[in-house]
Amino acid sequence: MNTCIVSTFTCTFDEFKAMVEKTQPEWSQFVDGFHMAKIDDHKSVMVMNIIDFEAMGAFMSSDDMKAWDAEHGCVDTVYSMSEMTE
Repeated sequence: MNTCIVSTFTCTFDEFKAMVEKTQPEWSQFVDGFHMAKIDDHKSVMVMNIIDFEAMGAFMSSDDMKAWDAEHGCVDTVYSMSEMTE
């Protein structure tokens, strides 16, 4: 996994999860594995292995995603991760 996305939203976690599942056919083309955890009813953490960062950026900044984010008060904070080895 190389990316962590912390999302906060005004909708419920179930609504957020439904959006993630609905859009998965689009973003799964450039994501090779992910896990999502519910922090509370208005926050989640996703870890992903993104294989095309440019495509992921385009998806996250698309008009449809911007509209969904605005309607549901969603703010994503994206972190880059790398494995720590000795």
